[in-house]
Amino acid sequence: MLFSLFAALGLDSASALAGSDPPVAAPPVAPGKRPLSALPYTPSLDVRFMDRSADPCTDFYRYSCGGWMKLNPVPADQARWTVYGKLFDENQQFLWGLLSDASQLRPGRSAVQQKIGDYFAACMDEAGVEKRGAAVLQADLSAIAALRSNEDLARYLGTVHARVPFGYSPAMFGFGADQDPGNSEQVIAWASAAGLGLPDRDYYTKEDKKSVETRARYQQHIATLLGLAGEPTAQAQSDAKTVLRIETTLAKASLTRVERRDPYKIYHKLKLAELQALTPSFRWADYLSAVGAPSLVEANVTEPAFFKTLSELLKKEALSTWQAYLRWHLVRARAQYLSTAFVKADFDFYRAYLRGVKEQQPRWKRCAAWVDRDLGEALGQVFVEKAFNPAIKKKALDMVLLIEQVMGERLKRLDWMSEPTKKEAQAKLSSMRNKIGYPDKWRDYSTLDVVREEFVGNVERAAIFETKRQFAKIGKPIDRGEWSMTPPTVNAYYSASMNDMNFPAAVLLPPLFDLKLDDAPNYGNTGGTIGHELIHGFDDEGRNFDAKGNLRDWWTPADAKEFEKRTSCIADQYAQYVIVDDIKINSKLTLGEDVADLGGLILAWEAWQQATHNQRLQPMEGLSPEQRFFIGFAQWTCENQRDEDKRVSALTNPHSPGIYRINGVVANMPEFARAFSCKPGAPLVRKNICKVW
Repeated sequence: MLFSLFAALGLDSASALAGSDPPVAAPPVAPGKRPLSALPYTPSLDVRFMDRSADPCTDFYRYSCGGWMKLNPVPADQARWTVYGKLFDENQQFLWGLLSDASQLRPGRSAVQQKIGDYFAACMDEAGVEKRGAAVLQADLSAIAALRSNEDLARYLGTVHARVPFGYSPAMFGFGADQDPGNSEQVIAWASAAGLGLPDRDYYTKEDKKSVETRARYQQHIATLLGLAGEPTAQAQSDAKTVLRIETTLAKASLTRVERRDPYKIYHKLKLAELQALTPSFRWADYLSAVGAPSLVEANVTEPAFFKTLSELLKKEALSTWQAYLRWHLVRARAQYLSTAFVKADFDFYRAYLRGVKEQQPRWKRCAAWVDRDLGEALGQVFVEKAFNPAIKKKALDMVLLIEQVMGERLKRLDWMSEPTKKEAQAKLSSMRNKIGYPDKWRDYSTLDVVREEFVGNVERAAIFETKRQFAKIGKPIDRGEWSMTPPTVNAYYSASMNDMNFPAAVLLPPLFDLKLDDAPNYGNTGGTIGHELIHGFDDEGRNFDAKGNLRDWWTPADAKEFEKRTSCIADQYAQYVIVDDIKINSKLTLGEDVADLGGLILAWEAWQQATHNQRLQPMEGLSPEQRFFIGFAQWTCENQRDEDKRVSALTNPHSPGIYRINGVVANMPEFARAFSCKPGAPLVRKNICKVW
């Protein structure tokens, strides 16, 4: 799958296998956990997870989550363990059961079951994968060796980019399709900075002791994998130095994560001739022909300075340099799909060293995740049928509509925003689309061939399928019904260019959304999430897009200045929080999420008040309704995290750590102080509260 700034995440007739072969056993079940036939139930507010010895006015996070943290240490195969992560893990076990059933060669398998079942069976055939070893790399390694000049690089890179598995920064740069920020009704090509093997460009630029050590370990890792791919030791070590040098140059030419949060800094629409003039050393016609977009006329070039640097490198660096770089990115992108030696080396660096994970995930878990990635809406059909009650969708929609109503009422009452800007904000709010559970129309995977005996082949064919699907959109009207997450995904998102909120089925299940419990914890938990996604339309990034999703400044200068003043209060607050060691939150990176956390819970609180205003609410389990609202909010983000992962998150994660997503929010809400009788001067009672929406 090609790299795109906004990554986007059905079917054929049954084959003869489904109608004639006798039933055979599914792939062998791994030791330890077993497939689930139903999802386990955990309430969205569980008093066992609290630590009532903690003072809620001092550390509300520990008061709400201290018990959970003691009961849920980080599993050996995880970098962090959260309520979301635990639900995701349980979902994977449930998907494992669905996929094991679908993988059995028996009469009556539906087309959907055949597709997802055969992919899963091929993935679980570890003996077959082991037997093939690195053989699947040979064709590409030979093609790299056959290159005769730097002018040949563009065509070869096009063939590679068409087959990059989703989730990997491709070699040199990324190329995909997405909405035109200047005309959200149309899809255009996007050319983006990429080409790095470390998680962020700052890993290449920082000179602290840990960063220097990480680069040395990375260089060693490059040499190890190139050696496994067949390079002699001396050559592998030399190539590793070359790769690090090239990637460092590319990193220094790339925007930081904070800079990329400004949508104006990543919107530069160029005609093909202009792009060619920007990068004279790269043959775009050859690349576009090979990648499958020969008729392209324009593209959004997110970082022109990066592409200028890349062109200069292509001019001055020898072909042998680029061959080493391409060999590395080939092996890096495919290592986790190959034999044990490759998988272990990949794990040892990216999971064990960088994130502190102790054990590799079992194969069934990785395979379930890859099916979800490559056939997510096929798998989603089965998941929704088995796990998603229509009553959930109705209740969630009612909650969304009430929270949107509350936002509209709050906009009218804002004392810091002028009427012209309010009018635009109301138009954006009223145009916002709500997607709940799953798509209205399922994706068609009929042209994707899944072969039961070819796991790596399936991965590549899935990447090619997605590449073609994305490029087929270029120049055409946007499909506003499309989703960028699959139904089994435990997450939610707001899209500024679509101006829509998206809540996959899996994020609307206990312990996040619980129809068995009262409204207080549900509004604190899922209501806060809905409000969070809504506020993203009005955070420091989202506010740059209008009701139709176009990048347009609809703010008066005075209102924009006041907005920045109010959000700077939040940035200043969070910049004081320590993540690990002496590393503090980069509040310029987390600002959008921090604004959404606070604004979202304020909306959820007011919506809950309206939803229950005629009800005589009573205490439950020794907690008042108001306390249950806030504890429900806090218990969605209970977590434990390894220190190594905290260090990676400090550079790459736009979300603040869980403790501050709770304590930082409630400290700005007088309603919390009243609910827990917190006195002025308590740590979680701010004298000058931050308030935007």
